[in-house]
Amino acid sequence: QVRMAESGGGSVQAGGSLTLWCTISGSFFGINEWGWYRQVPGKQRELVASASGDGTFVYADSVKGRFIISRNNPENTVYLQMRHVRPEDAATYYCKAYVVFSTVPGDGKDYWGQGIQVTVFS
Repeated sequence: QVRMAESGGGSVQAGGSLTLWCTISGSFFGINEWGWYRQVPGKQRELVASASGDGTFVYADSVKGRFIISRNNPENTVYLQMRHVRPEDAATYYCKAYVVFSTVPGDGKDYWGQGIQVTVFS
């Protein structure tokens, strides 16, 4: 059984910093890709940042230069460092991991966190 836990959300002043993290535990071979997504009411969930096992990082244009995604592979944890936070960054943030169960191609599955709220105040 795979379990995912997110933490670090809360309120942050505009211009400030906040770090989110997500840890996954259970029985699996590894994690191929981590991702952070966010969603506000009435809008689609959007990719914020992703980190692949091959070292590829992808960022939404709106967060480039402000947010940093990093992964701690031995601890199966991913972080999202949010800097120079803006009001439009307020959202529910979701962690996603593509968990691999063996070396057989395709033997994996996406897992999503429960979502963590980030609010931004002036």
